[in-house]
Amino acid sequence: MNSAGFEDSIFIVNMRIRMIRDTLRLNPSPELFLEKCLDDLSFIDRVLTFLAGMLTTNEEYIYASDAEWQFSQLLTEFSMESSPFSSNVYIETREKIAVLRETSNERRKTMEESDLPVEMAKAEPVVSSAELSGLLGGV
Repeated sequence: MNSAGFEDSIFIVNMRIRMIRDTLRLNPSPELFLEKCLDDLSFIDRVLTFLAGMLTTNEEYIYASDAEWQFSQLLTEFSMESSPFSSNVYIETREKIAVLRETSNERRKTMEESDLPVEMAKAEPVVSSAELSGLLGGV
């Protein structure tokens, strides 16, 4: 995968993370959306695992570490008491989140142990609002 494809993949992952985060804020019906959100979390986890294995540049490392951090934050939000899919109510959620958190932690550890410089972009968005608007053609 070339650098542009890597960046596009990270962009898509970040969009999916934001979509799930927005879903949580809307207080959806768990009967309708819990299974799909858990499937989406698993998909994001698989993509991040694949992308983490392809890191070759410092820039890719920064993008991937930011996406990993965003994913970790989403897992925390997903399991909070205030979440419509609270792990206190849905045992399957607690178990799934625990597995996803473990793989996320393993990826972060592997990335930190890589030969690439350790520069974290944790709080910085990968794409600014202006860039996103330009990418989406002002949709």
